[in-house]
Amino acid sequence: MLPNDFPEDLKPRLAPTPGGDMGYDCLSCGRRHAPDQLLYTCPDCGGLLMLTDAKFDELKRKPGQFWRRLFDHRLMLNLQAIRGVFTFQEFLAPNIPLVDVVYLGEGHTPLIAAPRELAKTVGAHFFVKTEGQNPSASFKDRGMAAALSMLNNLVRVKNLGQVVAVCASTGDTSAAAALYAASLGGSVKSSVLLPKGRVTPQQLSQPLGAGAAVFELPGVFDDAMRVVERLSEKYQVALLNSKNPWRVLGQESYAYEVAQQFDYSLRDKVLVVPVGNAGNITAVLSGLLKFFRASVIDGLPKIVAVQSKRANPVFLYYRQPSASRSYAPVTVRPSVAQAAMIGDPVSFPRLTALAAQYEATAGAPAFFVVEVDETSIMESMLLANRNGLAVCTQGGECLAGLRAALAEGLVTPSETAVLDSTAHALKFVDFQNAYFEGRLLDDYGIKSRPELANKPRPVNLGAAPVPGPGVALSAEERERFVSAAAAQIAVALGLEDKAR
Repeated sequence: MLPNDFPEDLKPRLAPTPGGDMGYDCLSCGRRHAPDQLLYTCPDCGGLLMLTDAKFDELKRKPGQFWRRLFDHRLMLNLQAIRGVFTFQEFLAPNIPLVDVVYLGEGHTPLIAAPRELAKTVGAHFFVKTEGQNPSASFKDRGMAAALSMLNNLVRVKNLGQVVAVCASTGDTSAAAALYAASLGGSVKSSVLLPKGRVTPQQLSQPLGAGAAVFELPGVFDDAMRVVERLSEKYQVALLNSKNPWRVLGQESYAYEVAQQFDYSLRDKVLVVPVGNAGNITAVLSGLLKFFRASVIDGLPKIVAVQSKRANPVFLYYRQPSASRSYAPVTVRPSVAQAAMIGDPVSFPRLTALAAQYEATAGAPAFFVVEVDETSIMESMLLANRNGLAVCTQGGECLAGLRAALAEGLVTPSETAVLDSTAHALKFVDFQNAYFEGRLLDDYGIKSRPELANKPRPVNLGAAPVPGPGVALSAEERERFVSAAAAQIAVALGLEDKAR
């Protein structure tokens, strides 16, 4: 659609121009720092930072209906820079010029309704937002689009030369960081640190394929994260984990899209999100608060945060009496939801601050945390897949979390849930196969149910000639092969002969 075809009142705003007054706000000491630098902690006190727009209230001068119409019309505009997360540029990162926006096809992922029988089994109607359809096959691309766009701007404006970007990862962050860094054509070199043996082969192949320098460290994600933090403290590197507040900004687009996909009506909705490093849940809370304060949405939905029992510091914190809560990291154990294997989430201070704001704004309990066990994660993933919803293990974690929230009465059957399936199911296919083969008991405590196992069934034709590479069958031999194979499969499937 061409700009001249749009409504007159929207034409001046279709392609956003840089604006706002962005800055780093310290959650500990309250000081504010200029955004034209790479900061991950407060230079004054070491506290965690959040990016805020000091001119945000100016967005309220336009009615919510204006913003809804603008965002919806932008989806029809053939302008690459706003095809992704920067559709919502004014609410996301208004200071970044479109010329610096890095777009690889991220964002605007489908929202898929659960089939009727699956919803009936679960006990509530729900949707799955399929984040595996992002370019590197996970939601991490949202944050990388914002973080690398900002880095791209700094490289250009400050003539920084080549920059080394580093991140710790359980798999998806490294894939996204390497891919987006590679798109900048050499101005940013990517290096990723992975916990050895804790990343699936599919995930490991992604940063390697994008040319990143990949280092495998002993330990778990938390250990790799400590090394990355030390690198960012002592050396000139760009940190791309969610400690980087630009990452969190980009991930706010998830909340904006869910709102848009429900025509900005979220009153009876429930968003179910895995905690992980707490960056994504923080982004969801922040994005919803912004949209609500600007009257873009009609209400705040419930938020259900989910953790595995094997990495549950946030769950343990919120299950304490509110007046005497005390946070303590936990020692994680292996989880099939690998992104959940974080015992000390970096964004925890952001999460608690925003959760408090969220409930105060909602005026009622609206933020809940549940924990689920490993068996429920795997069986929920398989349940979804067996009903046509291809979800990853984190998607299984969310479905298990919804079922737990329903059982606890935190969510009612009359509400509609949205599950965050954070990555493509094929990234975690090894866990599925291990479940089928009964190999998850020792490390994960999961006993496979025989009725859920599925394995290939060999077709055995004995010594008869069979096709193969470089093997040419005669017409008669090919006919015997086809007939024998079809007959054997028909018996196995219980098929009825049409001739009878």
